[in-house]
Amino acid sequence: MKLDSKKQIALGAIMSYISIGINIVTGLVFTPWMIHSIGKENYGLFTLALSVISLFVFDFGLSSAITRFLSIYIADGKKEKIEQCLGLVLRIYLVIDIFLFLVLCSVYFFIPYIYKELTLEEIEKFKVIYIMAASFSIFSLPFIPANGILTANEKFVQNKVCDIIHKILVVLTMTVVLLYNGGLYTLVMVNIWSGMIAYLAKLWCIYRFTDTRIDLHYFNRLEIKEILQFSGWITIVSICKRLIFTIAPTILGFFCGSASIAIFGIANAIEGYVFYFADALSGLLLPRVSRVYIKEHGNVLPLMIKVGRIQLYIVSAIVFGFIVLGQDFFNLWLGEQFADSYICIILLILPCVFQLPQEVGSHAIIVQNKVKEQAKVFIIMGLLNIVFGVILTSLFDVLGMCLSIFISSFVRTIGLDIIMYRSLKIDVFKFFKSTFIKQTAPLLLAMGISIYINTIFECSGWLLFAVESLLYCILFSVCSFVVMNEDEKRIASNFLSKVKI
Repeated sequence: MKLDSKKQIALGAIMSYISIGINIVTGLVFTPWMIHSIGKENYGLFTLALSVISLFVFDFGLSSAITRFLSIYIADGKKEKIEQCLGLVLRIYLVIDIFLFLVLCSVYFFIPYIYKELTLEEIEKFKVIYIMAASFSIFSLPFIPANGILTANEKFVQNKVCDIIHKILVVLTMTVVLLYNGGLYTLVMVNIWSGMIAYLAKLWCIYRFTDTRIDLHYFNRLEIKEILQFSGWITIVSICKRLIFTIAPTILGFFCGSASIAIFGIANAIEGYVFYFADALSGLLLPRVSRVYIKEHGNVLPLMIKVGRIQLYIVSAIVFGFIVLGQDFFNLWLGEQFADSYICIILLILPCVFQLPQEVGSHAIIVQNKVKEQAKVFIIMGLLNIVFGVILTSLFDVLGMCLSIFISSFVRTIGLDIIMYRSLKIDVFKFFKSTFIKQTAPLLLAMGISIYINTIFECSGWLLFAVESLLYCILFSVCSFVVMNEDEKRIASNFLSKVKI
């Protein structure tokens, strides 16, 4: 059955939330299991290895370039240009892959000098994990365009089904490994093999559900230059983003050690769940934003307000909920050894309340090719995080690193608002008036009442925690309903009618 654009977006959003839900549940279940099985220090090494690889392995802005160019070519019916564009992008990826191999090999020899706070035994373990993760990264890099191709063709459902299959494979294999007391190396391997299967599944979906093919014989220097000019600034943005979260374990490894890396790893994982859960909808809207600019002369403010208000409900519910319930949750989930993770998480997720409702505007910056201005903002953010990260981590350990990320993230949000207002002529003041000013006060009231209730009762087990969570959900839902407009109430009513048992 062929699905139209609206159904693809709706089902894609649902599938995104299912995928993220699986990820959250498995994370909550497997994290304490992993820590108990392999130890806190080994979990820290696992987190460190993944972060180091992430510093160097990313799509270099080419996925966004694919989505942008293919969306335009698809809208214009230029099938030949689609095939030619993909052929050029694949050539670029292969060149990058060779360069990446050389960089990762070079980094390997400097590991003992970079991570001075790790013991000799931890260094040797880390080297093995690094080789395994780096090999997978080099292998998988040419397959990254699969996401951009499926997104440009609005095959959101197929893309998310592959993500869900990936999550299920990880769950099944990790369960077997942990049940049979598999070690750190085995856990890394099952994650690698699951990732490889997911990429192959996406390639099959492209072949089966799209008419997209790749012209490997076409070559045009001017078009390669155009692609690189667009993706180049996005690459800078990606690098600077990695100077936020992925550089943190390296800074912690220099000043603190594996235990602090483990604490940050927990906080970073929870922040990832919050971000991806709240961002699931906006990630499906890049093609739609592209069409708005083509057909409606760039007037994205109505779409930005509509999506932003919905995003604010979602992200506020999660962030405020964690502020209310997070301390009790951590005491029950991991115990007091990870008590610092609660404050760390609050520092990491608070900026999401302001950042995520504006994602349509961020997409508009990309569509309008204002990535140069965007890159300047991220350069400032990345450099600030390194400077503040080094200073504050040396003073306050892992809390200092999280405070640095908190400050840098707010600088990013303010910078992008300035770009939207000056370069795109988006009335950000009207946006804030229509979203934050009208919505925030009742939502904060729900949080405040919930905090007061929690101070009366001492959470002594999961049952009482469930009661506290239910009370918070009821209060937040009531306060949200008060500030919903008629369209939002209709959407909420339709959703509730569909999920009613």
